[in-house]
Amino acid sequence: MTTAVTKHPEHTETRGRRIPWGGESSENVTRNLVLLGVLAALIVIGAVTQPQLYSDSTWVWNNVLSILQLASVIGVVTVGMTFVIIGGGIDLSVGAIVALAGVWSTTVATQSYGAGGMIFTAIVVGVCVGLVNGLLISYGKLVPFIATLAMLVAARGLAAEISNKQTQISESAFINGIASGKLLGIPLLVYILAVVAAVGWVLLNRTTFGRRTVAVGGNAEAARLAGINVKRHTMLLYALSGLCCGIAAIMLTSQGTSAQAAMANLYELDAIAAAIIGGTLLSGGRGTIVGSLLGVIIFATITNLFAINGLSTEAQNMVKGGIIIAAVLVQQFRFKAVTQLLSRNKT
Repeated sequence: MTTAVTKHPEHTETRGRRIPWGGESSENVTRNLVLLGVLAALIVIGAVTQPQLYSDSTWVWNNVLSILQLASVIGVVTVGMTFVIIGGGIDLSVGAIVALAGVWSTTVATQSYGAGGMIFTAIVVGVCVGLVNGLLISYGKLVPFIATLAMLVAARGLAAEISNKQTQISESAFINGIASGKLLGIPLLVYILAVVAAVGWVLLNRTTFGRRTVAVGGNAEAARLAGINVKRHTMLLYALSGLCCGIAAIMLTSQGTSAQAAMANLYELDAIAAAIIGGTLLSGGRGTIVGSLLGVIIFATITNLFAINGLSTEAQNMVKGGIIIAAVLVQQFRFKAVTQLLSRNKT
């Protein structure tokens, strides 16, 4: 006579969820600590190469603020990009959306409505273009790479048509004052980045929307069978990315007190690279807002480090490219290791 052994629900729960979630959280903390270590290494390199600058505490503080301000605009774009990549997509049109939103918000007609009209226009344009991307991908069944690449070209072209290939000057004192304004000695652009990042963190980690984003990116078919409207959710992810682009457009317009079709060039590559450096998995299903922000700050610090040492932009781009390749290789090896571990556990 054989006795059936029934597994206790808690044991099943522990094997199925608690260990993986705990391991993932621990992995995120470890990754963020490594990124902080990289930042510390960059600071040490700066101190060694330019000791006369780093010996001045006032200069150091101002330099930190400069780095954060440099990272602010692309940081906002990266928050939206992180959601899209976690959800299993990619958005190559973010730079073009920023340009289109910036140009549209600085036309004579739009500026006649004041700063409120400019901000409203930039955000609406960003969200609408993002929704078009989402519709093409979700319901048009286009590959995200192709759909957003086409939007990149179309949005840049429309921005050039609207501006007649000319630089449009912002005449709003409020908009222009955002980049130069400070609160408690910290630039307003840094506060905007902090607010967007905080909202993004809460949205990803403390809401149903965030859990659905991870589920859709991890396994879209399983998410559909679980009752998630995958098409609608994907469309909303691209709309969220567009929203971040609209906010970034106002920030970038404020920095230059103008907008043009060529602005935000290659922002899509910087945003994707920062998200990857921060641990966002290119295949979807995993990523953190904190990690992505650290990735943005690392790239901004590298740019600053090269600038104070008088090194060329070409050398800077080569270093960034090497970092991106290294991060992707690390992701691939770690993903294969996890897959093999799960396969052994099942057997």
